[in-house]
Amino acid sequence: MSTTLYRLVAGTAERLPEAPALELPGRTVGYHDLLTAVEALAERIQRVADTAGPITRVGLFAPKGAVACVGYLAALRLGAAVVPLNPAYPAARTHDVCERAGVELVLADATVWPDPAPDWPTGLPTLTRTPDEALGGTPRGTLPPYAADPDRLAYVLFTSGTTGRPKGIPVRHRNVVPFVEHNIARYGIGPGCRMSHTFDLTFDASVFDLFATWGGGATLVVADRSEMFDPAEYLGRRSLTHWFSVPSAISVSAQFGTLPSRPVPTLRQSMFGGEQLTREQAALWHTAVPDSLIDNVYGPSELAVGCTGYRLPRDPRRWPRTANGTVPIGRVYGSLEHLVTPDLGELCVRGPQRFDGYLDAADDAGRFLDHTGPGRPDPSRHYRTGDRVGLEQGQLVHLGRLDDQLKIMGFRIEPGEIEAALRRLPDVADAVVIADARGDVAELVACYTGRPVPRRDLVRALRRTLPVHLLPRRFVHLESLPRNAHGKTDRAALRSLTTEAPAPAAP
Repeated sequence: MSTTLYRLVAGTAERLPEAPALELPGRTVGYHDLLTAVEALAERIQRVADTAGPITRVGLFAPKGAVACVGYLAALRLGAAVVPLNPAYPAARTHDVCERAGVELVLADATVWPDPAPDWPTGLPTLTRTPDEALGGTPRGTLPPYAADPDRLAYVLFTSGTTGRPKGIPVRHRNVVPFVEHNIARYGIGPGCRMSHTFDLTFDASVFDLFATWGGGATLVVADRSEMFDPAEYLGRRSLTHWFSVPSAISVSAQFGTLPSRPVPTLRQSMFGGEQLTREQAALWHTAVPDSLIDNVYGPSELAVGCTGYRLPRDPRRWPRTANGTVPIGRVYGSLEHLVTPDLGELCVRGPQRFDGYLDAADDAGRFLDHTGPGRPDPSRHYRTGDRVGLEQGQLVHLGRLDDQLKIMGFRIEPGEIEAALRRLPDVADAVVIADARGDVAELVACYTGRPVPRRDLVRALRRTLPVHLLPRRFVHLESLPRNAHGKTDRAALRSLTTEAPAPAAP
């Protein structure tokens, strides 16, 4: 029978009330105590919102930690959808997300709440809580019993949009619970397991971090500040059994010498997702933690985090060699149906994990097979992932994007959003953003026309509207953008030009 994310966690608390649910630096919280704190915070949210009816959307402005964990569950306890808000993002973007998502209240971690507070949409109440306050509340018993409704929205995420505005992706409990339950079983998640938490809440993989952990009865281990940038310390000191991150974390750790150099006997399962996992990256990780299995996970947010998986053999000599040097993404989950278009090789998927459509119905255009509108796409329609795949040795291999969308450090990036921000600058006439993948970690490169502008000035201006992961690493000034025979911007020519342009010094 279909259930909800909150019911999964509440069920664990009933079975394992004293088991550790959350391990923070210096403090461990059991499942019973976690749900007690959740109940108290949910009551407080309801009082502050002061609405006549149920709350439907709660903005969660918090980094990884106590407020984020308790707050996420408190919103779900009220039957509301969570709209994660990254404290590191510009206030203008956060404001826009709140308005477009219909957020009715913002719950904020007091340790990162800016002073003065951002200019939120008019009349939007805000509740701030310190980590101790989030964990220390006592419920009054004022809320009605929880009523599980799998058709309710669980969360709304925003990803980079082609029009220069982020696209809202609403995901229902009935979409995401099958993903969570599948992965609890696949990775043997249960009591005694100690799970990493590397993903920010605005990244859909954080849903795995939280709910595969709590749905299985494991412990979510939140890193302290030093461990966040040092996998060796995080894995070893905290005795993790399961690791999940973007593949870029391997390359960055290898570059800075923070891959484990000593055995990590507790680690038995490592998962990577959010971008292509190369064979070289997998080999680096295997050398560092040879006793851990390595899985490659693939899936867009529109298909509830992940829809395929591939496990590398324990013996690297048996690892497949693909045409593009990446680890296969494997097979589509058995609960889903897929097809690969014969003309483009595009992976298209339908089934219970497929979302119903974007927050703005206008964004649905072209994203579902045989859907021409009006109205929302029928559940029988396949979602077009925009990813090219091939079949090699019986496994799907990710070959790249069909459109110009990029992935940098696991973040989905529409160049159009960055290009729009650049074109709004007074000295920029036109702009195109591409990726330079020559190094271990791909970089964003902005090519622009108009008046030459110092790099530091461009970065300073873009920081007012773009989050850090959307800031180009390099800027190349051109007299004009190259065009192809059809009059379109010739991105291949731009890539050639940028490989010849020297990289500027870091800011």
